[in-house]
Amino acid sequence: MTVARLLAEQDFNLHVNVKRFTGKAHPDRDLQFRHLRGQIDFFREEGWPIISVDTKKKELIGEFKNGGVKWGRAGDEVNCHDFLSEAICRAVPYGIYDVLANRGHVCVGTSADTPAFAVASIRQWWVRLGCKRYDAGTPLLILADAGGSNGCRPRLWKWELQGLADAYGLQLTVGHYPTGASEWNPIEHRLFGPISVNGSGEPLRSIPGCWG
Repeated sequence: MTVARLLAEQDFNLHVNVKRFTGKAHPDRDLQFRHLRGQIDFFREEGWPIISVDTKKKELIGEFKNGGVKWGRAGDEVNCHDFLSEAICRAVPYGIYDVLANRGHVCVGTSADTPAFAVASIRQWWVRLGCKRYDAGTPLLILADAGGSNGCRPRLWKWELQGLADAYGLQLTVGHYPTGASEWNPIEHRLFGPISVNGSGEPLRSIPGCWG
């Protein structure tokens, strides 16, 4: 305690590591974002749909601790260990955020995050909601991260998107945010943020109870 008091008197405090260094800046980074901004503005002015897509963190469904706090008279009692064998399943939430309508849609898989699953989720959004909000055959802008199931490299992602376009007569344009810039993807703060806050401190005991 004496050492702690002396350190405090010298303005020393406990600190954690701060993530600050992003590596060498790409020479075309500003140009990349200007291009994306231009695409978004163009589609918005035309009234054409813009969706932001991404996979949220995989979650174990069952009696497992979920970060955060919530109001109540007592905390929920959950398992001490996060063993997959004790889970009902591992949920893979894939989100679609409709920028113009300011509405979100989440599809939850129970296997793996693959390009086929990503496009199937977009297909479900279009069939359930998109085709009712926008005209058939309208151009559609998809904003996505550069990596993962909807990244710029997986050929299956492009193949599945072509199948989606052919099936519904859509004109698809995909805009990938540069590597390390996923926080600029609108879905991160417009959909995933509120979902995390809503489920704060609440064990994810069932898929409908989490994202229904």
